[in-house]
Amino acid sequence: MERHMALTSIPESTPAMPASPSNPSQPADRPHRYFPSEPPAAGMPPIVRARATSSDPVEPDWERRPSITVGPAGSRDAGLAGGAHRVLQAGIDLMASLGGGTVHILPGEFTLRAAVRLRSGVSLQGSGPETILRKHRSHTTRLIEDTDWYDREITLDDPGDLDVGHDVCLQATNPHTGSRVVSKHTLTARSGRRFRLDRAPRENFWQMGDATASSLFPLLSGEFIESVTLRGLSLDGNRAENAPLDGNHSGCIFMQDCRDIHIEEVEAHHSHGDGISWQICHDVTVRNCHSHHNFGLGLHPGSGSQRPCMVDNRLEHNSIGIFFCWGVKHGLAEGNRIQDSLRHGISVGHRDTDNRIRCNSIERSGEVGIYFRPERGTDFCGHRNLVEGNTVRDTGGETAAAIHVQGAAHDLTFRRNTLEESRGPAERVGFRIHPEAERLLLEDNRITGMARDVVRE
Repeated sequence: MERHMALTSIPESTPAMPASPSNPSQPADRPHRYFPSEPPAAGMPPIVRARATSSDPVEPDWERRPSITVGPAGSRDAGLAGGAHRVLQAGIDLMASLGGGTVHILPGEFTLRAAVRLRSGVSLQGSGPETILRKHRSHTTRLIEDTDWYDREITLDDPGDLDVGHDVCLQATNPHTGSRVVSKHTLTARSGRRFRLDRAPRENFWQMGDATASSLFPLLSGEFIESVTLRGLSLDGNRAENAPLDGNHSGCIFMQDCRDIHIEEVEAHHSHGDGISWQICHDVTVRNCHSHHNFGLGLHPGSGSQRPCMVDNRLEHNSIGIFFCWGVKHGLAEGNRIQDSLRHGISVGHRDTDNRIRCNSIERSGEVGIYFRPERGTDFCGHRNLVEGNTVRDTGGETAAAIHVQGAAHDLTFRRNTLEESRGPAERVGFRIHPEAERLLLEDNRITGMARDVVRE
């Protein structure tokens, strides 16, 4: 049986669409780029002939920029050749020293023992699925001497194959609070089982807190960088041979405090954490990517991230397809195909407001197709979000909801969504809405195969 329904009407009020590749008023590749990626304010004169000026992000469309080609060991056409992370890092650092440029990566496999650290203005252009960056298997060992917050060394019980230049993640339990403590480092010197760290951890890693060191790190990492494009890469997290590390610290791609980042045609897979994670990063575009078989989240627009744009991606066999973290605002999730998520297709929660979730296909989610988390009361919920034109099919168990608002969110709009169930109605519902949710608009949604359209509970 097919039904069209409306629940509550509120005045039309939808979030403004952010600048994105799907917005024709905001071209994806402008010769004269404003920073952040927004058009000039109304009434401002156009830039007729840009001129390079100190500290000004608006630049001419230069005919040639620095570039270098990197390939695996034995490559004859590469300016730099080798199969380890060092050769990729050398190319990036060279381009950064010239004020920015592009590292072209030839087909081949690179085995990473440390994160490849991205630099502002330097882009990575792979050769498609044939350019493979694969994480080495991880090794975990305990610390046999205490490392205080000001120390710059660790002593390991069993270093295994850890050596100078490798990355490690220190983890412990704070003996006073019981909280988890995490710090990521590079090993810069060695004497036997003693290793020098690149910097002091500023946390205590004590034996009484079961302190360990693990060779865990993201494949591509960026902190406090801007104006970077990643394209045409296959990132293999080697989940079967690696211990877990969550998306607040790692992923195939992990970024923090960055802006103006473009990730296109990248495959991020088999991470024992997230596929692609960015924390406190603004104007990040992820387009035409394939994030799959990750232990954590497919796409993780992290805490405080403004204006993320996630368009036309395939997200398969992740814990959650797209996870809007804390305070993610003015974002766009459009045209994504999200399948076989262990838990939710799309999750929205803590102060995630004014986002648009449009025209996504969400199939076979383990628990909920589109989920609004309960949070700590109305001040913490995700308000003023638009959910429009999505298709949600075959969600969860026999009592599942295709769309579940489990919190005191308000001013949500659900319009022209298709909610389908092919396995029989059982006790399944289209919408399950918490009684404290207010001012919801449900308009022209098409629901088939469910026991009930809307349940308030």
